[in-house]
Amino acid sequence: MEVLYQRERATANELMEQLPGGPSNSTVRTILRILEEKKQVKKVEEEGRYVYFAAYPREKAAKTALTGIIDTFFAGSVRDVVATLIDERKSQLSAEDLEHLQSMIDEARRKGK
Repeated sequence: MEVLYQRERATANELMEQLPGGPSNSTVRTILRILEEKKQVKKVEEEGRYVYFAAYPREKAAKTALTGIIDTFFAGSVRDVVATLIDERKSQLSAEDLEHLQSMIDEARRKGK
């Protein structure tokens, strides 16, 4: 999906050339078929070949995927997700990051009242 988001539109052959590890044509087409079945990718026929593109903007797809992860692995608990992320990435969080997170928490508190 990353390559498709970068290119916006691509044929299976174009994707195959861009993907790391040199996947076969049949592998790329299988992945595209699965993504199409999951409604993540759409295709149109142009000049006798299929051109693929993301069905949703990256932000919407990311939110949908994140919701699935939260529901599947964290029983829907946002608190547990945030705690896990902070614990796993605490060495990568700058003072600015922590300040921003705190302001988001403060804003959520204000809206919740």
